[in-house]
Amino acid sequence: MSADAVVEVSGLRKRFGAVVAVDSLSFSVERGTVVGLLGANGAGKTTTLRMLLGLIRPNAGTIVVLGEPIVFGAKVLARVGSFVEGPGFIPHVSGRHNLELYWRAGGRRAGPAHIDEALATAGLDSVAGRAVKTYSHGMKQRLAFAQALLGKPELLVLDEPANGLDPKQIVFMREALTGLARKGTTILLSSHLLWEVEQTCDKVVVVDQGRLVKSGTVAEVTKSASSAYIEADDIDRAFEALRHVMGIISVSHAPPGIVVKLGTARRCDIVQALVAHGISVETVMARHSLESAFLEMVAPPEDEVAGPGGEPFTSGADHSAADHSGNGNGVLL
Repeated sequence: MSADAVVEVSGLRKRFGAVVAVDSLSFSVERGTVVGLLGANGAGKTTTLRMLLGLIRPNAGTIVVLGEPIVFGAKVLARVGSFVEGPGFIPHVSGRHNLELYWRAGGRRAGPAHIDEALATAGLDSVAGRAVKTYSHGMKQRLAFAQALLGKPELLVLDEPANGLDPKQIVFMREALTGLARKGTTILLSSHLLWEVEQTCDKVVVVDQGRLVKSGTVAEVTKSASSAYIEADDIDRAFEALRHVMGIISVSHAPPGIVVKLGTARRCDIVQALVAHGISVETVMARHSLESAFLEMVAPPEDEVAGPGGEPFTSGADHSAADHSGNGNGVLL
């Protein structure tokens, strides 16, 4: 284990009956970084996080956290804050009292709980005295985040921390996580919000069907993903015309335009093909995004049809495409 690694996962494998949920997975998380664990539903993300927290046992492989191997009840877990299972609170007592009860019952770490600081970091200090039953889903999600922060853990393990948050709360969560990392907290999180991961995480670990597909910095993972956003005077004709251009991986709708994933084709080839069909091109924008990289790495969706050379072309709307301006949230369904 390297001196800078807070988490070291090696050869991890977990089987549930005939189903292999995690298969020979290895990755590391360095101190003071935010690392995103990415994958479609069923890829093995939550299973991996639960093994890391000692909640379930792997069939093979090892997990070392803060220099100590993880087994059920490992003492090092007292230095880890987590939010993996859904938030569960006593509805008729206040948010603050819920945190006090949790700390007294669990006592994950010796010393003070730092409840006030946790509530402030989660943006709940002004409503901490209200009964949890009056909280919105997003507020309960942030209360679970505050609970994970109790005792100032060295490592945070979070499963979908932005789930149920509105856009303003998502930005707040992003700033809270990056602020914690700047102060030295190490964070491992899973998320479906690829645009947020791209802005928040230093490194990503991509898994598909329980196996590691790729890991590295966001820049390293996205550099090979190249696509273009196109707007034209007749977008339906443009969609059909590009299905006959060799070197294009896929074409998908992203209203008001389309997104073209490039293989060997270039943007100029796209423009030439459209002009040749009498289609006026209004906008051509290069895109190098985590979303594009992710969709190229994982198994293609079932609703794609083959194009030239057997390459897939998305036939329907691309519901997971981020807004072409780069301000949307790419959400994996």
